[in-house]
Amino acid sequence: MHKVGYFKSVHVKVVMIYVLLIIIAMQIIGLYFVKELEERLKENFEESVKDRVGILEFSAREEIIKIRAEEDQTLEQSLRSILSGLNSDDLKEVRIIDAKYQIRATSDSNNQSIVGQKSMDELVHKSISAEDTFDSIVLDSNKRIWILVTPIIHNGSVVGTVYIESNIENVFSQMNEINQILAVGTAVALVITIVLGILIAQTITRPISEMRKQAQAMSKGNFSRKVRVYGNDEIGQLAHAFNHLTNRLQEAQSTTEAERRKLASVLTNMTDGVIATDRKGRVILINDPAVRLLRIPREMVLNRPIISVLGIDSVHSFEDLIHSKESMNLDFSTQDRPFILRANFSVIQKETGFVNGLIAVLHDNTEQEKIDMERREFVANVSHELRTPLTTMSSYLEALADGAWKDDEIAPSFLKVTQTETQRMIRLVNDLLQLSKMDSRDYDLNKEIVNFNKFFNRIIDRFELSKSQNVTFQRMLPEVPYYVDIDTDKLTQVIDNIISNALKYSPDGGNIRFGIIVKNDLLQVMVSDDGMGIPSENVNRIFDRFYRVDRARARSMGGTGLGLAIAREMIEAHGGKIWAESEEGRGTTIFFTLEILLDEEGEWD
Repeated sequence: MHKVGYFKSVHVKVVMIYVLLIIIAMQIIGLYFVKELEERLKENFEESVKDRVGILEFSAREEIIKIRAEEDQTLEQSLRSILSGLNSDDLKEVRIIDAKYQIRATSDSNNQSIVGQKSMDELVHKSISAEDTFDSIVLDSNKRIWILVTPIIHNGSVVGTVYIESNIENVFSQMNEINQILAVGTAVALVITIVLGILIAQTITRPISEMRKQAQAMSKGNFSRKVRVYGNDEIGQLAHAFNHLTNRLQEAQSTTEAERRKLASVLTNMTDGVIATDRKGRVILINDPAVRLLRIPREMVLNRPIISVLGIDSVHSFEDLIHSKESMNLDFSTQDRPFILRANFSVIQKETGFVNGLIAVLHDNTEQEKIDMERREFVANVSHELRTPLTTMSSYLEALADGAWKDDEIAPSFLKVTQTETQRMIRLVNDLLQLSKMDSRDYDLNKEIVNFNKFFNRIIDRFELSKSQNVTFQRMLPEVPYYVDIDTDKLTQVIDNIISNALKYSPDGGNIRFGIIVKNDLLQVMVSDDGMGIPSENVNRIFDRFYRVDRARARSMGGTGLGLAIAREMIEAHGGKIWAESEEGRGTTIFFTLEILLDEEGEWD
């Protein structure tokens, strides 16, 4: 938050407003006071002068209209004696002028030369002619003089006029002194006002400043400090409300933080990927599993459209995902490996129905798709394997039912084919039951320690004695006995299946080789033939259920396609591994390993 400038702060503004209001109030009061006082002083001054003028007018009129004897004083002498008694600081000069505008007397002893002269003053002429009083203020040596001219009237006619010059400057001097006193008082009042304004402003701005600091601390996540309450006024109540708000925000923040941590923990520990978008479909959140599933750096996902991230922008829009009710499979498979994701979409909506965004949950569905495909293939293979003998049996039984059983030459062969197909179905069902038990681990291994060399030789001898084709058995078996802990029945079945396949695919005059070696403390068994071999791309699939490289030939040889699949399950149940190596046209070799047991001396020769 930026620092508030000094002249922009509330503190200064409050003081300035307070001071300005006081100045305005004092100016209004001062102007009104000065104006009224000036008017009162001028009125009092004028009334004082006019009162004396009234007395002077009466005395002058009596002297002017008086009938004089020879022994009496002249008019000028009488008037001079009257004016001599007007000694006052506020009267500068008083003149008595007759109706013919002749100055008959003056109070100014230094200006007696004007007596007997005609007055040229305009106010005098106006007063005598208009028979009215006139006044005016004039400047004399930069001092204001108030001139008052009053006519002397006797029996309705003007017999003269009184001309007075008074020093009204004294009134204005007093006003100046009063103004100076008022200015000093205003300055003192302003100083006191500023001090009081600062103190009063602090009572307002101090709580506001503390609330501002608290708001800054809250923005940084600090909810521990509280605003000091200075009173129970509006600001004090605001401070109480602010502290209450702080407590509520602290509680809400704690709850939100706890929920955020829970959500972060859930998102982090989920095996499924989660992607969240804003209302425009841009990615705003993605957890680590989603990053791993999409194999895209996080910084390349955020703020990108989700349809672009999921690679469906060419077939779907963001609106399609909002209205999508079903999951969607996303195929990211390559030539080297399959990779399929299942995406479920959920809309984030307000109560008003406004869409805030979208949540996409990604799940690696590759294995499930593979299982579903294998299941479909398995069901199809089982159906096919069962349908073939059933179809054969049905056709032969129909022929027998139609009367072929009466033919002594045809009936036995038909019955033999039916019996062969029945045995084939029995073998298939038995193999399926055995695989089902092994898948569910619903079996026990009846293990015993045996000399594998002798055990292996006995099985080879049995096949060598019963073989009907011209195939040579080559044994590369060591004389040193190797002991293993095995279920002899199940391992016999494994070796029988391997040798049976070797015999099926070995040509006349071919060789079948048997070998045993010890490698990395494991007994490695080998059965190799000179058959047609297996293409390199199919070698790893021969242990899958019902898989045949040459389906037509294998079925004609009576195989179920489950022999090597059963062998793999049994070898893995013994803790070993089984695999094949083959070269097309040059034969196939089957390897499997078993855990070897050391003799009492702890070593082999």
